[in-house]
Amino acid sequence: MASPRLGTFCCPTRDAATQLVLSFQPRAFHALCLGSGALRLVLGLLQTLPRRRPAGPGAPSTSPPASARILRILRAAAACDVLGCLGIILRSAVWLGFPDFVENISDGNGTDIWPAAFCVGSSMWIQLLYSACFWWLFCYAVDAYLVIRRSAGLSTIVLYHIMAWGLALLLCAEGAVMLYYPSVSRCERGLDHAIPHYITTYLPLLLVLVANPVLFQKTVTAVASLLKGRQGIYTENERRMGAVIKIRFFKIMLVLIACWLSNIINESLLFYLEMQPDINAGSLKRVRDAAKTTWFIMGILNPAQGFLLSLAFYGWTGCCMGLQSPKMVIQWESMTTSAAEVVGSCVRPENLTCRKVAPVGGHTSDEALSMLSEGSDASTVEIHTASGSRKENDVDMAHPTQGHL
Repeated sequence: MASPRLGTFCCPTRDAATQLVLSFQPRAFHALCLGSGALRLVLGLLQTLPRRRPAGPGAPSTSPPASARILRILRAAAACDVLGCLGIILRSAVWLGFPDFVENISDGNGTDIWPAAFCVGSSMWIQLLYSACFWWLFCYAVDAYLVIRRSAGLSTIVLYHIMAWGLALLLCAEGAVMLYYPSVSRCERGLDHAIPHYITTYLPLLLVLVANPVLFQKTVTAVASLLKGRQGIYTENERRMGAVIKIRFFKIMLVLIACWLSNIINESLLFYLEMQPDINAGSLKRVRDAAKTTWFIMGILNPAQGFLLSLAFYGWTGCCMGLQSPKMVIQWESMTTSAAEVVGSCVRPENLTCRKVAPVGGHTSDEALSMLSEGSDASTVEIHTASGSRKENDVDMAHPTQGHL
């Protein structure tokens, strides 16, 4: 799991609240983290395996590819999550396999620096990569809104890299310096050293939990305006597309809240215990039990974030297990395709009348909508680019009196 308490554990003079959770069934806790992390990697591997798709003329066509920039953002977030999960697995494996090595971490007078170095390095590795993952998820929400508003350029991916990696490195380094000053073996007891480290750890998480819902809501509103402005009407298919995008955003936030709310609750409980004169008082028993419970919940849900997010983005795309429900196919027409066909029908001499269709930002809006709705078969809905019912209506209007000629 990812918690700033992992970094505090490297200090020989740990506070009582940190000692409470870290000393509570440590082997069972690290076994739980190891199992959850390994399961996340296995399911993530299965998620990448190709799934059999129906063949033949009745098979659904593949959805339009997402933009290269969005794919880079999602791949960067996935890479950060996988590497952070590997850090959790490695740390838990060392805790379980080498107990004597771990015991030397708390020895402030020892001469062996490798236990403390491993403790600090592994905790900073986990914090850095999960912080970068949160920054990339924030970049995804920003880019989704900018694409719909047609304000994102090719150079924005460079800015995303600078923001995600730069801010993650800066915050992680600042928190580590404040926590371990003047040295790891002389970490002082008290909140004055720990608070900056906790703030730099949870700032990216709180940003995602607060800012991403606002950006997602703005994007959904912009999608509805874009769909209405394409041809001046809002069809049932377009309402379904807007609903698919809204459901995807909702599932993303649901996963983030489910996986990380326990961290916020646990940290709040531990801070409350730290402010008490005696955390072992009988009146605080329920608070201590709640802190221990949320500590174990963190060990289960934090490593599972990556796999659950992949389900939120794309649904189950791995090997077919026969669990998929029948999908409802929404025929979604490309604006540029429909416009070209209608213009082609206008030049035919037998067509007496023709309905004029104005492609308002056709290719850009098609790509943006395809990007946001791609892989949304988790909700048993697939959106495809095809000529729909509107094209048939246009052809009928192009031949209003053909039967009487």
